[in-house]
Amino acid sequence: MLDKEIIEIETHPFEPFLPRNAKVLFLGTFPAKPIRWSMNFYYPNFLNDMWRIMGLLFYDDPMKFEINSSVSDSSSLANDQFASKKKRFDQKAIMDFCAEKGIALSDTAEKIRRLKGNASDAFLEVVKSRNLSELLAQIPECKAIVTTGEKATSVLCSDYNVDKFSIGECVPIIISNKEYSFYRMPSTSRAYPLSLDRKAEFYREMFKDLEML
Repeated sequence: MLDKEIIEIETHPFEPFLPRNAKVLFLGTFPAKPIRWSMNFYYPNFLNDMWRIMGLLFYDDPMKFEINSSVSDSSSLANDQFASKKKRFDQKAIMDFCAEKGIALSDTAEKIRRLKGNASDAFLEVVKSRNLSELLAQIPECKAIVTTGEKATSVLCSDYNVDKFSIGECVPIIISNKEYSFYRMPSTSRAYPLSLDRKAEFYREMFKDLEML
């Protein structure tokens, strides 16, 4: 039987990204191991489609935030730790985009154990959840919370006594005596069996509902 005591507890590697003008807070579960990153920011795995969905919805270009190192780009390659990766995401462009559109990012877990040593949410044990009250206090214009996968949804529902609901739906959630719209979106991981276009449709409807698109 697996001895959890010998499994390393990992602390979230990124600070919450909280633009003061944020209208929506996106919550995943926890990043993959650094070996899979293509930038030091949320959804860093190049095989994750979050930033392709955002590019498709806001710019009609799923490759908007991708960098191919064989061509010029907006990054300073001299000091880019990911410069050796031929394809990666443009962290500065993504952060600028999120700040402009009012998109905040964090995750539901602050500390975790990887029970199988991989990035699968199914084998993540959440040791400590994020304190959402503290995050939301820093983004007073926020009116919605979005979970981007099954595990993130389960953690939030458990922490705030919300009954599970279907992908694409929205329910109210009360955090620190304030009501927010809680949207459940499909995972942007390639492991989730929906096409990029179909996933993007769920996100499109949510952004339209929030009058952000």
